[in-house]
Amino acid sequence: MSPRVHGVLPFWLDRPDDEAMSIAHEVQCAGLGTLWIGELATFDAFALATAVGHRQEGISLKVGPLAIGVRSPVSVALAVSSVATLTGSQVGVALGASSPAIVSGWHDREWAHAASRMGETVECLRGILAGERSRYEGRYVRTRGFRLRRPLPNTCISVAAFGPAMTRVAARHADEIVLNLVSPEHVRAVRATVDAEAAAAGRTAPPGLVVWVPVALEPGSEARAQLASQIAIYLGAPGYGEMFSELGFSELVRRAREGARRSELARSVPFELLERVCAVGSPDEVVARISAYHDAGADVVGVAPSTAEDPGGRGVLSALSSQGKPQTKELAS
Repeated sequence: MSPRVHGVLPFWLDRPDDEAMSIAHEVQCAGLGTLWIGELATFDAFALATAVGHRQEGISLKVGPLAIGVRSPVSVALAVSSVATLTGSQVGVALGASSPAIVSGWHDREWAHAASRMGETVECLRGILAGERSRYEGRYVRTRGFRLRRPLPNTCISVAAFGPAMTRVAARHADEIVLNLVSPEHVRAVRATVDAEAAAAGRTAPPGLVVWVPVALEPGSEARAQLASQIAIYLGAPGYGEMFSELGFSELVRRAREGARRSELARSVPFELLERVCAVGSPDEVVARISAYHDAGADVVGVAPSTAEDPGGRGVLSALSSQGKPQTKELAS
């Protein structure tokens, strides 16, 4: 498989938590080489990354996006170094604003000023990972006196970007930008904005663009319900809601922001919306959809396999592997 396709551990709320280990195994068997490990309501991301790194030797790990309002640069650097040391894996980290519900509701931390906080966090974190003793006095981020015992100066720092302010910050500071649940058209627009912002900041090359895409082969009713339930989580979230509205689903966004239950929203998500932000259908259609994201400007497509009808995502991941069929020049190594 080309390095332009990575694996992503999905957050399927209808599946056992430990299914994550099965998916990680199938990702490595498919030859994807890199696995993104986010965090929601199951495992701590760094604990799960350590477990995966021990079982799937040689796989590269990208941890996050992690909410910058919850973890300090010191705690992130210490966790990244711990996973890399304990597993021997190459480890990158992704940062994001998350949502008010998680940052303020779950953790009782301030969610505001996310873009400014992100710029300061990336600057501070980069110095700590390089082995410098921390001495950072920003408006939202401050630390003094910490030095990482096992520096990782080449760590890739990715930023999840929605909205113009966060996109500007990411274009100027990040190594990669991460998008989730977007259409190829949205990717094309973000690619143009990122390139322009990076050039204005004097960067010799813009950051890479990574897109997470849920994938399912010939999804039946259970797989469709699983995908719809995932989308329902994001309908009302800042940035996501605006994007879904632009795609023509403003009524769903309105209901989500007025407090409709996730289960009710999931039942209302039409298959048309799944087709706009997922890769679904026959193997040929899934491969073509992934190619469409690449053509729109994505450097990497991270595939999050549906497992409701495909345990561990084995079927769809096998179809995308170097031994799977069909194969295209876009995805062939």
